[in-house]
Amino acid sequence: MPLLEAEEELLEDVYIPDAPLAPRNLQETGLTLAFLTDLLLKTFFNRGSMRGADMARIVGLPFKIIDQALTFLKDTKCIEISGGDMIGSASYRFQLTDYGRQRARDAMETNGYVGPAPVPLHSYVEQCYKQTVTGIPVTPQGLKRAFSHLVVSDDLIQTVGPAVVSGKAVFIYGPPGTGKTSIAQAVGNYMNTQGGEIYIPHAVMAEGGVITVFDPIVHKTTGRDDDVGRDNTTMVRELLNEGTLDRRWIKINRPVIITGGELNLKMLDLSFGTLKNVYQAPLHIKANGGIFLIDDFGRQLVSPKELLNRWIFPLESRHDFLTLQSGEKIMVPFEQMTIFSTNMDPKELVDDAFLRRMRHKMGIESPDRKLYEEIFALYVRKLKLNPCPEAIDFLYGAYYDTGRRLPRPSDCRDLLEIVVSICRFRNMQPRLDCALIQEAARQFIPEFE
Repeated sequence: MPLLEAEEELLEDVYIPDAPLAPRNLQETGLTLAFLTDLLLKTFFNRGSMRGADMARIVGLPFKIIDQALTFLKDTKCIEISGGDMIGSASYRFQLTDYGRQRARDAMETNGYVGPAPVPLHSYVEQCYKQTVTGIPVTPQGLKRAFSHLVVSDDLIQTVGPAVVSGKAVFIYGPPGTGKTSIAQAVGNYMNTQGGEIYIPHAVMAEGGVITVFDPIVHKTTGRDDDVGRDNTTMVRELLNEGTLDRRWIKINRPVIITGGELNLKMLDLSFGTLKNVYQAPLHIKANGGIFLIDDFGRQLVSPKELLNRWIFPLESRHDFLTLQSGEKIMVPFEQMTIFSTNMDPKELVDDAFLRRMRHKMGIESPDRKLYEEIFALYVRKLKLNPCPEAIDFLYGAYYDTGRRLPRPSDCRDLLEIVVSICRFRNMQPRLDCALIQEAARQFIPEFE
């Protein structure tokens, strides 16, 4: 019995609940032998010669599956054995022949994707519905921890909690500077750190096209590093064993994706790279299983009406349709908590049909004086300034009580940071007094307010 097969029998099954399991044969990968052989050719072309076991690790499939493709490539004179321990094909070192290099170039022109093998679309859809945001356990204590860096009322926590539990769309509105974005980001922080972990594929295969899903910029990976602290034999055992995690998937924290005024309709469709003939998933698909925050809603490059028309169906049905270059449409999950945040008048932005689909609506008003004083004190401590109740008295007497300006939580941060800047410019130890807050207010609050 070959050594690697003997090692496979000795290895205990490793099972991760709710995790996608490794395919047992080529059919279960959802890929064709032709696609897999082209993927191996392109990988050899990019990386040079390598062992069969290393190739299996890179494409994320058990070696016994890619062994079929390696055998085919060897029989068709595309690759040759250049070395190895000669105790099993997993330990053989393969390299491209001249003919194989040409085949690899041809494969690159057809589809330039190189990396972990894609998963079939139906597997991605199934996994998304296993790890939806709906029903994530939420407690007042846990939510308060996520909001601990902010000063918020208990009423707000009681309002936010059910929204997070439901996983449905949320519409946050109110005057500028009242902390709407901070509240939405705190919800995202809760989801990201306490909402559990999910699995997403590196890429998806749909109607013959490859769609990349994993984005290291927006997806925070968790778990072990595949290349640290593990010898080659351990990796080979994993690659051979059935019942282990499908290595085409990666474990991440629930994603939190934030977009603002730069959002346009093109960003909600598949992006097709003509140089590699590979698609990139749009932002709201990358947000599946987490939060998609549309900040400053109403100030996008596209009109609110067009944006809302694009989203009405997905918000209702929890799935979306994307169009491939061929014109074919594919159905994908729309399984995220979508948050719209705006400081514009909702009546000017949306109609009743859209508001009906916004299950949770949160109006964030200006804080009362007690809450304002707590926020002010928080930033005084953060900036290591001395308490100065007279500074707040001045602001209310000169601006807030006169109706010249509504109290804004953001004023506390902005005014006190200006005070610190004034002190540093004058080579003074940062401190707070009534004269400095008056000077900061003159610089910050425009005369035309």
